[in-house]
Amino acid sequence: MNILDILILVAIGSVAVTLGFGLKALFTDGPEARSRSNKLMRLRVALQATAVALLVLAAWWRSGHGG
Repeated sequence: MNILDILILVAIGSVAVTLGFGLKALFTDGPEARSRSNKLMRLRVALQATAVALLVLAAWWRSGHGG
């Protein structure tokens, strides 16, 4: 397992954890919970973009280097 594989797993795990916290905040009442849910949603989208970019980078790397 190389560093790229580890980074992909960490990114996917981060997305899953952020999604869990976001769902918890979504079902909590109050204006603070709504604001927190919105911030977590933005963080999740950024983490998903990072995970997708890492997956694309890994696919590109493996296609060119036979890994």
